[in-house]
Amino acid sequence: MITKVLFLCVHNSARSQMAEAYLKKFGGDDFITDSAGLEPGTLNPLAIEVMKEEGINISMNTTHGVFDYFKQGKIFQYVVTVCDKEASDRCPIFPGMNEKINWSFPDPSKFTGTHEEKLEQTRKVRDQIRQAVLEFIEKIKSEN
Repeated sequence: MITKVLFLCVHNSARSQMAEAYLKKFGGDDFITDSAGLEPGTLNPLAIEVMKEEGINISMNTTHGVFDYFKQGKIFQYVVTVCDKEASDRCPIFPGMNEKINWSFPDPSKFTGTHEEKLEQTRKVRDQIRQAVLEFIEKIKSEN
């Protein structure tokens, strides 16, 4: 069975893009994944840079709006929000959705400091997202 997953955050510029990329890399043919934002923005250069360190190029990705997916009638078994609970609560309920999961990760667009300090903070978020995605894959595979 193929599991359809939507990763969602506020701008679809960093956290949801990283989660989507990791599920594509590690989930194989068992998953179809998209990412979107409540208010789509532009890709965060810090996210692009830290994912390149992992050998994953997201620089050509575009951002998407969650309400566009909703209007298109897209169906996802899992909607995983990677933002804070307040933003997560603003997400639509998709028909056919089995479960909505919230993974609250810090927003790289709000990091302060030098470029290197912001990069280090973004790496920590990236690593937390990678771990969460790997655990999610194991959970889904054990249930199927």
